[in-house]
Amino acid sequence: MRVLFCGVRGSTPSPGAEFVRYGGNTSCVAVAQDEGPPRLVLDAGTGLQNLSAHLGGDPFRGTIVLSHLHWDHTHGLPFFSGGDQPGSDVTLLMPSQGDPGQVLARAFSPPHFPITLGQLQGHWCIGGLEAGSHDIEGFDVVAADIPHKGGRTFGYRVSVGGAALAYLSDHSPVSAGPGPDGLGTYHEAALLLAGDADLLIHDAQHTAAEFPARRHFGHSAVEYAVGLAETAGVRTLVVFHHDPRRTDDQLDALVAAHQGGSVRVVAAAEGVIIDI
Repeated sequence: MRVLFCGVRGSTPSPGAEFVRYGGNTSCVAVAQDEGPPRLVLDAGTGLQNLSAHLGGDPFRGTIVLSHLHWDHTHGLPFFSGGDQPGSDVTLLMPSQGDPGQVLARAFSPPHFPITLGQLQGHWCIGGLEAGSHDIEGFDVVAADIPHKGGRTFGYRVSVGGAALAYLSDHSPVSAGPGPDGLGTYHEAALLLAGDADLLIHDAQHTAAEFPARRHFGHSAVEYAVGLAETAGVRTLVVFHHDPRRTDDQLDALVAAHQGGSVRVVAAAEGVIIDI
């Protein structure tokens, strides 16, 4: 399994010199089974635009799976040139909640946006996804409801050939209980998705020191992500969905503070590829 980080920021893009090394685009992770082009994409923030360069000019043929419908996970869709061209064949799946096309049209239609997704070139199929196990683009994809403020949200576990990736981009575990440190409980869905995963990509928008003032935002502290990774037997934790104000130097310090434990901790950065 090959994992490409196209966008790693949370809430809103972060332009500027202080955000160059880790990147300022919002959430998007592309997954391939080998050295070929990715066919499975997790979330469609502004980082989705970066995937086009990895397609060699070819149209995208695959599936985009959304964790939820907040702007920072959908706003790359109409700017994805790999999908907006003749010959593209895009399946777009989201957690089931009413008619998928009508739900997305709330964000992608006038007066909020000049075009609808139906006006994109190529073939687009929009559908809802239920919790459970699914065969998507040759991957075993397990979807599970996880707590996050403001709409139905899924975490995912993606497996193929003995490799397993867990993706909990936006996660508010404190909504399910305070847990051992007041940062949230290691609840059943989180453990199901993360258990013995080779790679856990997890919401780490806050630090424990910041969390009391921001817990109502619906995100996790990096210390929670580390604790979940240790409890679940994860091999590598990738902290993700970086606060839009957290600079490259601050991210360096954050990662350095969590070295030496039982789990390897790294920070997600645009353009980085991890092979599992």
